Amino acid sequence: MRRNPLPRSKRSCVVTETTIMQTDILIVGAGPVGMTLALTLGSSAWRTALVDRRPRGSFADDPRALALSHGARQLLEPLGAWNTAAATAIADIHISQRGGFGRTQITASEHRLPALGYVMRYRDLAAALDRQLAAESILDDSEIIAIEKHAESIRVTIQRNGTRLHIDTRLLVHAEGTPGNDPDVEVRDYRQHAVLAEVRPLPAHGNRAWERFTPEGPLALLPLGDEYSVVFTVPTERADKLMALDDDAFLAALQAQFGNAGSTPLRFEKTTPRARFPLALRQRKHLVAAREAWIGNAAQTLHPISGQGFNLGLRDAFELGQILGHPSCNDPGDSSRLARYERLRQLDRRGGALFTDSIVRLFSNDLPPLRHARGLGLMLLDLCPPARKFVSGRMLWGARAWPW
Repeated sequence: MRRNPLPRSKRSCVVTETTIMQTDILIVGAGPVGMTLALTLGSSAWRTALVDRRPRGSFADDPRALALSHGARQLLEPLGAWNTAAATAIADIHISQRGGFGRTQITASEHRLPALGYVMRYRDLAAALDRQLAAESILDDSEIIAIEKHAESIRVTIQRNGTRLHIDTRLLVHAEGTPGNDPDVEVRDYRQHAVLAEVRPLPAHGNRAWERFTPEGPLALLPLGDEYSVVFTVPTERADKLMALDDDAFLAALQAQFGNAGSTPLRFEKTTPRARFPLALRQRKHLVAAREAWIGNAAQTLHPISGQGFNLGLRDAFELGQILGHPSCNDPGDSSRLARYERLRQLDRRGGALFTDSIVRLFSNDLPPLRHARGLGLMLLDLCPPARKFVSGRMLWGARAWPW
């Protein structure tokens, strides 16, 4: 059943001929995390609006793949924003290291779940969320000119359709961009790039995902339709060379990086054009300030290993929405409410960052003692179901083991 949580008569913010508008919560960034927060607030009494620098619907050309945990589906389905047809289920994850012994396999059946997670294109998830929002709830194609803070409100000035508009809001939520270079941001540069592509596997993937550790960095294969979405992590200079290869040479390099794993040899054919982006851990030390809050990539960006970052952002949005939407909340910018949000998110976000950072640092090398230790760890994980369930539970629901 379709929800329309921001009907025109109650919570929508319509641009009129005046240059000033009022709203209770202004969300900067109408990507999936920002839209998830808006929908989570849909049953509350707060007037909510989103501001986005892109034209509405521009996500239709975005081919990126997203790894969504089963916990993410549990957040999105009640909002009417789960696109079943566009999701490829992950039935099991095979984890191993190239050139070393030890492996472990995590299965959905072990958790009695329909899937461990799903892979979906960014555009399909964004479209599913967008359909649930009233047309006038998003001020798209807008450039933020200025932000002025006052005791009881924040004034955001935007340029839209040739008109300058002042928006007075009781809470400003940042849901766009990555943490900037300021004293409140902790940064660890991995000196790696992720090279992205989609390849056709032989034999068919059978809904299996692969996490293959190599001395240069982790290699992830995520089932997407009939293809694998590839996250090929390498040092920066190697990424330059991979981007310059023709398709056949790139497939050969991917094959060599993957090596031999599993009982059936896996081969790759046909690849899409490649893209790349640098990898770093960036975290804001504080998630809130006076009448401001940060969620999603604006709060933290993680290494893509184990697909934690985007799911962490969705949980940011859900947690903040639950706190602001509580019937006892009479001011969305109340400092005690924002402090509660920051406090409740610390374990999950710090745990997620520690989990991904530790794996990257432990596995992105070829030192013999560490290679043997990794092999023993993977072997013991495979032989010890409680330990395996503990690790996979954090992948499914985050460091707080989300309560479902």
